[in-house]
Amino acid sequence: MSAEYNPDFDPTGIEGGVDTNQLPWIRLACAPNWQFKPLRASRESGRFSAIVKMDQGVSTSDLLHLGAMDLLILSGKLSYQDGPLASRIGPGVWGYVPANACVAGMTALEDTEFLANFYGPVAFLSAQRTVLSLLTAMDLQSGADAQGITLVPNTLAECMQPRDQTARSAAVPLAIAGSNAGELVDASAAGADFVHPHFVDTRAIPWIVDPTLPDIALKVLRVSEETGVSSLIVRHNGVAGPHYHLGAADFLVLSGHIGYRAGPPEGYGPGVWFFEPAGARHEATQRVGDHEDLIYTANVYGPIQFDDGPGTPIAAVQSWMQYKQAATAFGIQLVANQFESDPSLLAWAPVGSAV
Repeated sequence: MSAEYNPDFDPTGIEGGVDTNQLPWIRLACAPNWQFKPLRASRESGRFSAIVKMDQGVSTSDLLHLGAMDLLILSGKLSYQDGPLASRIGPGVWGYVPANACVAGMTALEDTEFLANFYGPVAFLSAQRTVLSLLTAMDLQSGADAQGITLVPNTLAECMQPRDQTARSAAVPLAIAGSNAGELVDASAAGADFVHPHFVDTRAIPWIVDPTLPDIALKVLRVSEETGVSSLIVRHNGVAGPHYHLGAADFLVLSGHIGYRAGPPEGYGPGVWFFEPAGARHEATQRVGDHEDLIYTANVYGPIQFDDGPGTPIAAVQSWMQYKQAATAFGIQLVANQFESDPSLLAWAPVGSAV
């Protein structure tokens, strides 16, 4: 019975989330000139998530990504200097870097903040391609511990433990705090000046709207046929019925407020980042209020199972296969990336694409 998947899980609100505007910036010696708002670190998988800040003029040495990475530019502009990823990317641009990719150094052309999900360590290299330092999940964990920052839980069992949200340093809001960050992904793409298979202006990707669910729309950014991971932008103005996350998921609210589990009546707003551990259940997830769209990023690491309530038969299962089929059906082009060893399919939005 589906109700037996996690019978002891009693959600209490924001146990899987954190308001990034309430976090300080921290520095790690292994990542020179980067600043972090630490979000999650997994000892089991080595994955970690953070908001990263680079001040204007800061350059980073060549990077070797030992695990894949995806990012969304929230403010500012970055320049990737050379190689397969060479480009300039700004607000609203989503990117994907495969595992084992060696990336020529990048420079912050402006003060820049971006959401980054790391699927493994990153090596900072010298000009001779020797390893200067490694950035790992445990470095992020250690940095958070030193500042009294409690990272979001990784499992259902951890979600049920008390959390201390107090940090030793003063909170610093994101640069986009107080603005309608939904426009990062849901406005005109006029002015986009690049075409690149690893970076895409999310504003240029059309919304996919299923006629049977008119209040929920998707932008498909990445589908992995190897791992089943999908990266999406979601516009969620309706109600998602009862469901289990059979695989984990993470998301960052950009605009609107989301009614989340046993959270407050006003919901959770822009800047709140969530991690849904595998097995998490929602009886309903919906927009709170009707004055602005609820828009959030989403990495979905496994299938989502829908039903009509605890103990009822499975009504539907949503996985990477359905996201790929939806993109194809709505004419959204997904293309292979430039690294032959990585089978991810990435959204393609040439300059001038209609929204």
